[in-house]
Amino acid sequence: MKSVDTVTEEPPDAKASESSPIHARPPGTALTDRFDKAIPRRVAPRFRMSERSASFLGEFYPQASIADWNDWRWQNRNRIRNLADLGRVIRLTDEETDAIRRHTGSLPVGITPYYASLLDPADPMQALRRTVVPLSGEHLLTPGENQDPLGEDGHSPVPGLVHRYPDRVLLLVTNFCSVYCRYCTRARMVGSVGERSVKKHDIDAALAYIENTPAIRDVLISGGDPLSLDDDRLDDILRRLRRIPHVEFVRIGSKQPVVQPMRVTPELTKILRRYHPLWMSLHFTHPDEITPEVEQACGRLADAGIPLGSQTVLLRDVNDDVDTMRSLVHGLLRCRVKPYYLYQCDPISGSAHFRTPVSKGVELIRALRGHTTGYAVPTFVVDAPGGGGKIPIAPDYVVGYDGDDLLLRSYDGGTYRYPDQGSSLEGPGEKS
Repeated sequence: MKSVDTVTEEPPDAKASESSPIHARPPGTALTDRFDKAIPRRVAPRFRMSERSASFLGEFYPQASIADWNDWRWQNRNRIRNLADLGRVIRLTDEETDAIRRHTGSLPVGITPYYASLLDPADPMQALRRTVVPLSGEHLLTPGENQDPLGEDGHSPVPGLVHRYPDRVLLLVTNFCSVYCRYCTRARMVGSVGERSVKKHDIDAALAYIENTPAIRDVLISGGDPLSLDDDRLDDILRRLRRIPHVEFVRIGSKQPVVQPMRVTPELTKILRRYHPLWMSLHFTHPDEITPEVEQACGRLADAGIPLGSQTVLLRDVNDDVDTMRSLVHGLLRCRVKPYYLYQCDPISGSAHFRTPVSKGVELIRALRGHTTGYAVPTFVVDAPGGGGKIPIAPDYVVGYDGDDLLLRSYDGGTYRYPDQGSSLEGPGEKS
C-alpha cells in the first residue's frame, strides 16, 4: 500500500490550466480520423461517449483524443476557470460577465469540459447553465442568509469534521470540486486555494476523534468532493475508517459521477468494493444530467455493490416544476439510483435567486406521491438553519378524527376512514 504523506488540492494550478487552452478544430481535420488514431493507445476498457461529447471535443479541443477526454485527470487539468475560456463555449450575457468579473474568494468558476458540453451556449435560462455560471444575484445579501447557515462550524470539534447528530459525523476530506455549483452550502470554503484547505494533519485529527468517540457508527465522507481525490488518498481514508471497530456504516457524498463520469474507473470501483457496507449519495439536479456517460458510471458503481441514492436541491427555474422533477426521478431509477432527499435550498449568502417557497417542495411531493412508484418519491427536507438538522416536510394527508376513525386524504383527493382506537395522532381534529 502506498503511503499518503500529504493531502494537497487536486485541481491544476493556473499555469497548468493555461498550457491547455481551448482551440478551434483545424480546417480540413476529420474528427473520426483523429479518433481512430487515438483509440489504440489507451482507453481499455472503453468508456462510453455520447455524440454530444464527441462533437464538443472536436470543436473545442481538437488536439485532444478520445482517450484524453475519457481521462478524469485530463478533465481536471482542462477545466474552464476563467471568463475568456467560458466565453468561447457559451455566449455570455452582460449579467454573467459582470458577475464573473466581480467574483473574489471561494467558489470560483470551475466547469469540466464534459459538463460544459451539456450547457446551452445560447440560452442563459437553461437549467444546467444557471447552476454553474455566476449571476448577479450571488452578490446580493438578503435577510436570513449567511455564509454558514447550517451552523457547521459551530459543530466542528476538530477541523474537517462536523458532529451534529449523536451517532454520525461529516468528514470533510477536501475543499475541491471539479465543478462548482453556484448554490453550494459550503460556498464559504470550497475552491479557495490555501483558505480552509484540508491538510493531512486535519484528516489525522478527525480520524482520531472518530476513533476516540465510540458513539459514532456512521461516517459521511464529503468535502468538496471526495471522489476528486486520487485513488491512493481515497483508499487510505477508507482503510483507516474501516479499522475503527465501532464505525459500522460509511457513505460517500459526490457529484463526480454526474459532472465527471469518467472518474468512475474500474480501478476506483475495485477500491470501493473492499470497504462494504459502503453507500453513496450522488448529487443530481436535472434530467439533462442523465447522459449515456452518467448511466455507465452509475452502472459501474451499482455493479460494485454500492447502493446509490440521489440528493437533489430544489432550485428556482431549474427543477421546480412537476414535469422536470418527474423526469428526473424516473431517470434516476433507470440509472439504479434511488431518489433519496429533495432539499430546500440552504440560505447561503447570495442565494435568493435560487430559493423557492417551501410550499413548492410540498407541491412537488404531492404531485409525485401516488402518481408514480414510491421508489421515485424523495423525502423533502429543510436543513434547519443554525444546526437543527434535516426536518422532513410533507403534504398533510391526515384530515383528522371522527370518533375513533382516523380520516385520511389519499393522493387523488379522496377521504378514507381507518379504525384507530386508543392514543391519537397529535394535530388537527384530535380526539377529545
